[in-house]
Order: sequence, then C-alpha cells, then structure tokens
Amino acid sequence: MNDRLTVRELKAASASPGRPFQAILIIRRLATKTASNGNPFLNVDLGDRTGSFSCTVFNDNPAFETIKSSSEGSVVRVEGKIDSYQGRLSPKLSRAAVVPEAELAQGGMIDDLVERSPEDPESMWAELQGLIAGIGRTELKATVQAAFDEMGERFRCAPAAIAMHHAYRHGLLEHTLHMARAARALLPLYPEVDPDLAMAGIVLHDAGKTIEYEGKLATRRSRPGVLQGHVVLGYQLVRKAGLRAKLDPERLERLEHVILSHQGELAWGAAAMAATPEAVFVSMIDNLDARMGMVQQALRQAVEGQEFSERLPGLEAPLLTKPLDKTSGLQY
Repeated sequence: MNDRLTVRELKAASASPGRPFQAILIIRRLATKTASNGNPFLNVDLGDRTGSFSCTVFNDNPAFETIKSSSEGSVVRVEGKIDSYQGRLSPKLSRAAVVPEAELAQGGMIDDLVERSPEDPESMWAELQGLIAGIGRTELKATVQAAFDEMGERFRCAPAAIAMHHAYRHGLLEHTLHMARAARALLPLYPEVDPDLAMAGIVLHDAGKTIEYEGKLATRRSRPGVLQGHVVLGYQLVRKAGLRAKLDPERLERLEHVILSHQGELAWGAAAMAATPEAVFVSMIDNLDARMGMVQQALRQAVEGQEFSERLPGLEAPLLTKPLDKTSGLQY
C-alpha cells in the first residue's frame, strides 16, 4: 500500500485510475440515499486541509457500515483505488476505520486535517478591532461592540460557509476583514454612502453565522440555523445590540436593512432587496469577496500540472489556475 496521501495528492493522481491509496480524512458531509433497486447507498464528502472530494459508497462495500454509523466530523482512515466521475476525483473505497480520539491528539494530525485561513487570526482580529474603533458615531460603535460581546469567541473561529466560500476555520473573520478593507478603499468613490453605517453593516452582516453553524471538525447547520437562517439570526442579534446601545431608530432601521438584504437576491436568501445606499454597497462588496474567496481557495488548492480547477459551483465554471506568464508578450 502506498504512503498516506492528502486530497491534493489524490487529485494529482487522478490521471492514474486504479492506483491504490490510503488516507486519513474528515467526514464533512454524509447522506444516506436509496437506489432505484431499493438498496441504500451513501453520498459522502471527505476532506483535509488541502481540499475535499465526494464519492459514493454502496451497501455491498466493506466500508459502508463504518461510514454509515459515523457522524459528520468523524475522522476515518480509508483505503481504496483512484477513480473519477464526470472529470472529478471520486475514489472507490474498499475499507474504512474510525480514527480514535487518542490517536488524533498525537503528532499534529488535527492540523493536517482542518483547513484554516491562510492569514494569522490574531493579526486579523487586531486589524478588525481597529476598524471598529474607527467608527465615529458613538452609539453605532457601541452597537457593534455589544453584538461582538454577545458573539464572543465564536466569531473569531467560525467559518463563513459550509462549502461555498471561506468555508474553513477563521473564514468568517477573514471574509469580514477583506470586505472591510475593500470598503475602506472604495468609500471615497461613493460619498452618498455613510461610512460609519457601511462599516458597521459590513462588520455585522454575517453575525448570524456564529449561531447558524456548529461543529469542530466539520461544519453543519444548527437547529436555529435550519429553522431561521443566518439572515434572521443576525437581524435579531443586531437589533438587540442596537436597542441596548440606544442607537437612534433611523440608523437602527438602516443597519437592520443591511443585514436583511446583504445576500443580494431573494433567491439567495435575502429577506429584502437592498434599498439604501449602504445596503447596496455592502451587498456588492459581499458578493465580490465571496467570489474572490472561491478564487483564492481554488488557487491555494491547485494541483500542479493541471491547468484548470474542478468546476466551482459558486462560479458555475472551473477556474484557470495556471499562473500568467508575466515575461511573455510585447514590451513597450
């Protein structure tokens, strides 16, 4: 049996179908389904810090019972053979065993499995705190601080999504800070946008995700997340903070509207369409950074020698990951 492979190494080996492999991976998502013949099968997403893939495990597979009886967030040692489906890595597993917690604690295994922001979380947190301190209106700044007091440490560690963008530890912090940096650069171009209200809206736009998501090794939606969603949860959290800080009704309503409309489209989960200068501004920056976050992650996980990434659902296309040759072309 070959040495243990990472997901990136498995994808690099996808041109060698049938090659045996072993790996230690996190079960990120698990669903039991029923085939047309009535037999159950599993759709499972497995991953580590270098990426993830999906595969199908049928009920006659020796790995079926082990994976079926595991929960999302379990770590499994798997064996199988390289295979692909519709151009994507989809190995055929032949064996699976749950890795005991005692073993996980040894040798930095968790660090190899859990994807994290490429930026230092402490530095990001300090920068974000500086941006919050720069909000000029006292009651608005107090509203933001009251919301963060309630979120506590959850905001610093939370992902920004389950799968689409910034879907890793400290991803929410990274996404929020990137939006704030973009806003600071763009605000001078749009004097119609109130800078304090826009910055407060950016910092708090995804506050509900600290309640919507749970799980240490694999992210899943909590009960409130399923029943209400992060837009409503964020609205509730921000309204409570604004009332506590005695924010004036006009600004509180506008800040709430930023939260309710930041998803951009009703079909994407927005409770309302953006209808103030600040809400339009925040919604557009959110969409920009979400998409560029997908680009950045795909580039980090790019497989050497492959020109394109797999199809990215959020972009509805694969990404050209081959670096631009900066030495080519005409020189003037």
